Amino acid sequence: MTYRSLFRLFSSDLAIDLGTANTLVYVAGKGIVVNEPSIVAVNRSTGEIVGCGAEAKEMLGRTPANVIAIRPLRDGVIADFKMAERMLNYFIQKAHKRKSMVHPRIVIGVPSETTEVEKRAVLDSTYRAKASEVHLVEQAMVAALGAGLPVTEPSGNMVVDIGGGTTDIAVISLSGIVYSRSLRVAGNQMDDAIMNYIKRKYNLLIGERTAENVKMEIGSAYPLEKPVTLEVKGRDLIYGLPKAVTVKDEEIRDAVSECVAAIVSAIRGALERTPPELSADISERGIILTGGGSLLRNLDERIRTETGMPVLMADQPLASVVLGTGKMLENFKLLRKMSLN
Repeated sequence: MTYRSLFRLFSSDLAIDLGTANTLVYVAGKGIVVNEPSIVAVNRSTGEIVGCGAEAKEMLGRTPANVIAIRPLRDGVIADFKMAERMLNYFIQKAHKRKSMVHPRIVIGVPSETTEVEKRAVLDSTYRAKASEVHLVEQAMVAALGAGLPVTEPSGNMVVDIGGGTTDIAVISLSGIVYSRSLRVAGNQMDDAIMNYIKRKYNLLIGERTAENVKMEIGSAYPLEKPVTLEVKGRDLIYGLPKAVTVKDEEIRDAVSECVAAIVSAIRGALERTPPELSADISERGIILTGGGSLLRNLDERIRTETGMPVLMADQPLASVVLGTGKMLENFKLLRKMSLN
């Protein structure tokens, strides 16, 4: 066993995809060890954490009055500093099997239009969670790397990473970003649109989890071959009693249409600003979709129709960002080139 592989075996370095919806943690040499929702459940009166990750998601919308489920990230950035730090601490400890003496080097992906203040919030939270060194990298860049695109070659690659809080679009060549755009329209906004649509049309109040389930079950960006329906349960706003309604796929398509149109429009804008040589590469290779939001049915079909470009899905859309960040961990030369701080 070489020194490097021995080092990797005992290394505590982590790559983290700190997402609005889910947080994934990758350990050098082991792969993805944590994949849980970015949610913390807190007892209001004592301030203690009741649950984190998957455990806290189970509590969403079902907690007693003294327990509150918090999402520390909003639109891809930290909204609740204290909770983000505690959540990060929990995930780092979990990745290291609760070893409290570990002070890892950490690489984290952030949306491309993150402000200096927002970057500082991520850095501070991670350092407070006992990291020894923190490197920030652009989400779209690491998503491309995780999707297996040849980002170091002098050819154009286009990646669209649709997460929970943001959609990151980037054109990459020679380990650098030629054009990037971060849009605060993604999976969570689609869930909100579904909640509002059902509230408006059926006077039915549904929660976040139900809206997300509706999107996954019958949501689509382009007409389906066979129409589908789904029974949705919630609370009647007029009588205040539990009620169920049956919704069609076309209604949900209508509900998320504004979000989808914003994403497609941003992709077209990116293509218009791409240098001609790189445009030729993209039309040959296609646009690569990654992120949980890209799993919306027929989204690839819709983008293909509106841009005329080939559209391909990454092999592991949900893990592309953390896998790319993990590759950075194992290639410090590349990390130094791409680190934002």
